[in-house]
Amino acid sequence: MKNRINVKRLPKDPGPAAWNRILPSSAGYPTLKDDIHADWVVVGGGFAGLAAARRLSQLVGDESIVVLEASRLADGPAGRNSGFMIDLPHELNSDTYAGSQHQDQQQIRLNRAAIEFARETAEAYGMERQVFDPCGKMTAAGTAKGLAHINSYRGHLDALGEAYELKSAADMKDWTGSDFYQQGLFTPGAVMIQPAAFVRQAARGMSERVSFYENSPVTSMQFGAEHRLITPGGSVRAKRVILAVNGHIQSFGFFPSRLLHVFTYASMTRALTPQEISRLGGVADWGVLPADPMGTTVRRSSDYRGSGNRIVIRNHATLNQSIEVSPKNMKRAAGLQDRSFANRFPMLDGVEMEYRWGGRLCLSLNSMPAFGEIEERVWSACCQNGLGTVKGTLSGMMAAEMAVLGRSDLLTDYLDHQQPKRLPPEPFLSLGANATMRWKEWMAGTEL
Repeated sequence: MKNRINVKRLPKDPGPAAWNRILPSSAGYPTLKDDIHADWVVVGGGFAGLAAARRLSQLVGDESIVVLEASRLADGPAGRNSGFMIDLPHELNSDTYAGSQHQDQQQIRLNRAAIEFARETAEAYGMERQVFDPCGKMTAAGTAKGLAHINSYRGHLDALGEAYELKSAADMKDWTGSDFYQQGLFTPGAVMIQPAAFVRQAARGMSERVSFYENSPVTSMQFGAEHRLITPGGSVRAKRVILAVNGHIQSFGFFPSRLLHVFTYASMTRALTPQEISRLGGVADWGVLPADPMGTTVRRSSDYRGSGNRIVIRNHATLNQSIEVSPKNMKRAAGLQDRSFANRFPMLDGVEMEYRWGGRLCLSLNSMPAFGEIEERVWSACCQNGLGTVKGTLSGMMAAEMAVLGRSDLLTDYLDHQQPKRLPPEPFLSLGANATMRWKEWMAGTEL
């Protein structure tokens, strides 16, 4: 066992977490300013950390649980994603989202268990439909290349025995208001969430059982019979720790040379006026995932507690092994998103983007999680491979079950994986990965 680690870097998130900004302000949680004790500490207040804390609360009786969040809840990656909880294969490292049939069937079982856990959380804490909406998922194409991707995906779903419905261009126009989409493929098992509202309401629901501390990043850890986690203002001593920090597990010194740090980017419009909503048409809440994995994700969200009716455009990805992005990255993404918005919504010419941001993903070359007991009584629930809402929830649940139960049927399924594969050396890794992503974006054409 190591005696001590110093955390190499703290999270840096570019731009505002728009989903959080459009919600009413909240009082939040205190910053840790004392030296305290707990039975359990969860580091990270995103989907993995919240799932770990909730599952622990179900398993450990009256033992005390502390969650340490480096920033404010829902200001990090959990409040920056597009808000899809996807049950079906969505392999970001592939050209079609699909993996092998056995792996995909196993992943579907695990994803649905995570979605069910999130559904129970939503029901327990009285979340409204605009926060947790089991509306299914639409994958759509606007070009011949995108249609070829849909046909390929259909074949894979047929082989898996999964239900779907094809939607015509007219159906897509009625639903989105946009003439852009030529075809859609609807599958019923996914959920659409307002990610920041889900995180905030889940934490509030747990707060009588779990102690949350915001703006309390862990800067070092001392290992022993009781581990000590040190923050700028205080510390926590605990026998058991779950690290739910996704790619920042490398900042703690674990999984070196095995994790890819990818940023994706998004823009959100200002609130649409009643006249603009009328010109747009379509339904009030919808989301479209691109048939081409390098294409553009689009969401329209209706007013929720004063948020306004808005559209989100998400595309572009960069590999940044420093876990930071440059102004150049943000500027390029903004230009691509403005073009994508104009291609899809010419009737909304003149609608400005109010928020632009980037969000951290963590991938591995073989799409495996960074999971398990990494020091005595310290567990990692990290590397969500770009699907933090579902796979983060799953890894948090599984870390809690591994730490408390040692085994479960679901955990046995989840542990049927390899370790993340070692990466090629720099500078070849970053040069090659970014060149490949630029090439795939170019090949995506107007699907981007």
